[in-house]
Amino acid sequence: MLYQFRPSFVGTLVTICCIPLFIKLGMWQYIKAEQKQALQAQYDASATHQAEAIPSHLSNLEDLRYKQIEVSGEYVKEYQILLDNQVEGETAGYHVITPLKIDGKDEMVLVDRGWIVASDNHADLPEVDVPTGTQKVLGQIWVPSNKFFTLSPPQVTKGQWQTLWQNMDMDAFAKAVPIKVLPVVIRMSPENQGGFVRNWIRPDDRIATHLGYAYQWFGFAFAAFGIYLFVGFKRGKQASIN
Repeated sequence: MLYQFRPSFVGTLVTICCIPLFIKLGMWQYIKAEQKQALQAQYDASATHQAEAIPSHLSNLEDLRYKQIEVSGEYVKEYQILLDNQVEGETAGYHVITPLKIDGKDEMVLVDRGWIVASDNHADLPEVDVPTGTQKVLGQIWVPSNKFFTLSPPQVTKGQWQTLWQNMDMDAFAKAVPIKVLPVVIRMSPENQGGFVRNWIRPDDRIATHLGYAYQWFGFAFAAFGIYLFVGFKRGKQASIN
């Protein structure tokens, strides 16, 4: 029997659509892994440097990511927030974000003092102590993402501060307080006093997962092409012998 390549129209159409899609999804995951590897390199390099004061000009925030920072000031308790949907292990809770009025400057920087557990009734927010007097904070700069989905922005009205926030919306926070807020957050060092649970996630935390997904999508593309060839070859009529 002779075999001829006679793919169906539907099979060809599905293959033409699926293979580029699978490759695109694989590249998306692979690029995310590469980006996290680059961030991890930046993280490791910053960890070896001495702590510095916050720069006067914050023009390029990406260059400041993960830098070791030391700053002194007083916490502003009335503008403290709890960042919702934060998980430690398998337990839900909040990150405590407290603004620090920087000594000698008319501006604040937000300090992530770590994770606390949520109560069984999510409507009951915990009371969080705030140290008083001048505080020295040592930590690492975190640049919050501005790419997040929220059903509604925080509703902050005069005389009524909203403590629970779904996302770290820096623009909304800056508009809600009467003093300038720097566009970065300091993640407090685990050695610093006045904080809570601080098991900060490393940038390379999910690199293996992204690579696994990438190879999986590339495998789907290869499998789709193999199936297309296998199904496309059909037996023809046997050649006659004179």
